[in-house]
Amino acid sequence: MNYKKLRADNTSPSRRSHAPLSRKPLSNVKKRQSSISDFSKLVKTASEVSAPTYEADRCFNNMPLSNSLKRNLAAKGYVKPSQIQDETLESLLAGKDLIGIANTGSGKTAAFLIPVIERLIKLPKANTALVVVPTRELALQIEEEFKFLANHMNLHCASFIGGTNINRDLRQARQNNHVIIATPGRLRDLVNQRALSLKAFELLILDEFDRMLDMGFVKEIRSIVKDMTGRVQTMLFSATLEPSQKGIIQEIVVNPEVVKVNDGESTNSQIDEDIIHVPEGADKMDMLIEMVSDSGFSKVLLFTETKRWADKVCKQLNQSGVKADAIHGNKSQNYRNAALLKFKNGGIQVLVATDVASRGIDVNDVTHVINYQLPLTYQSYIHRVGRTGRAGRSGKAYTFVN
Repeated sequence: MNYKKLRADNTSPSRRSHAPLSRKPLSNVKKRQSSISDFSKLVKTASEVSAPTYEADRCFNNMPLSNSLKRNLAAKGYVKPSQIQDETLESLLAGKDLIGIANTGSGKTAAFLIPVIERLIKLPKANTALVVVPTRELALQIEEEFKFLANHMNLHCASFIGGTNINRDLRQARQNNHVIIATPGRLRDLVNQRALSLKAFELLILDEFDRMLDMGFVKEIRSIVKDMTGRVQTMLFSATLEPSQKGIIQEIVVNPEVVKVNDGESTNSQIDEDIIHVPEGADKMDMLIEMVSDSGFSKVLLFTETKRWADKVCKQLNQSGVKADAIHGNKSQNYRNAALLKFKNGGIQVLVATDVASRGIDVNDVTHVINYQLPLTYQSYIHRVGRTGRAGRSGKAYTFVN
């Protein structure tokens, strides 16, 4: 079934007796709030989607890196650097501060881990780098990437996130860790209980900085920066860049290199985006089930605005025969990890998520992102849609509009 053709023809399959699917520009949609009143400017159609064009003119083997790191990069299948990796390496190795504007899936995790590991190979000092991230899932993804890239180097990292045993974290924080990865809340707990001092850390990496601001971590970020009296380098990565962020960014970085892989205002160029209008009287859930029944929707990340809706949608999908699971703030960390693993391995077709729970989902082969409910802000939309079209692949994103 060619769902896109059906949608463009304004007809729907006859398997279910609901009103036909139709498309409606977001500019005609009743506003939910002023922040998305011109939401349509973010939505691209297939004709506007361009294939990835960037290809580095050098390989990792030709870059100024240690042989042990080159071997691990090759073992992971990394041959050429992505744009953000290629354009930032020398500056970061030279110790310069960095502002990197890049969408998710651009390779930014390796962009900061590679120079950090290279530094540690030469000077394996405990508590060298602190990586601060907005969510638990992202912390665990970065830890996994570090362990692979630093394999057989006797370098150690630890991740500290909410929802896990604080006593275990207290013990681990006092061990010999070269890199600490943490969410702001758990990091503050460890500092307050004197299990961890930030004074010794030389490198600060703030990943998905825009999302941390959205989640209200401004105070925590300022406190971290203030406590890192030994800080000599800061790397700040963000998918979006707004004038309102300028003040706090100036507090954090000094004469930074600014590398923009995207403009900080729109989604990846290789993502095809479209609107699904729900006609009056139609059943949106029926439309969703019909949509994901197409064989092309093999790995779908679906967003809802609330935890209650995530559970409701997940339940209805499973009842219809579509294998699905849900992650949100009320799920335990172990449950969320297990659901994400099933999604990665193909055990489920659809992963239903809220915005916060979805951060850090690093799955390169997500075929579709579906906004079952409209996001409240441009930034949320960019981050949601950025879960597909990763690592040079094309992707599709659909937004349901009532």
